[in-house]
Amino acid sequence: MTDERDDDQATDGQGPDDAHVVPEGVSEATVEALGTLSAALEVLEHARGLLYGFHRLTGTADLNLGEAVEQLRKAGHTELAERIDTELVGRNVIDGRWTFQIVEDYDDNYYALAKELEQTARDQLVGGKRHLYEASMKEDRRTAGRRRHEAKPADLRD
Repeated sequence: MTDERDDDQATDGQGPDDAHVVPEGVSEATVEALGTLSAALEVLEHARGLLYGFHRLTGTADLNLGEAVEQLRKAGHTELAERIDTELVGRNVIDGRWTFQIVEDYDDNYYALAKELEQTARDQLVGGKRHLYEASMKEDRRTAGRRRHEAKPADLRD
């Protein structure tokens, strides 16, 4: 993570704030592994958002189907309306489940455990600090002393 640019931190007298300094004795391999674990959790967060999107879209579609049924009935297409109403409106999307049940199962039996284990790893290995890998990347990539390349926000400077 750090290389020939290490001396840049000394050049502008900045570096990461205390929340993003790697604790003494923690190896780069550990920081990298925690970075990968964090990246995996970010992907799960994205997947969770998509799952909630699926839940919302499916629910909206079901409400629209109900509206279409009423419109078909009013237009005189009662047989077709009845079929849509009884076969599709309110139907389980997966055997025995509506989308809220899928979301709940994902949250309770997968997502919650992933969050817990990622937190446990950070607590045990780096005192709970977050984004240490990214903070090291920032130090490697920023241009010391250049505007908009500061190590931390102005209110966090020493």
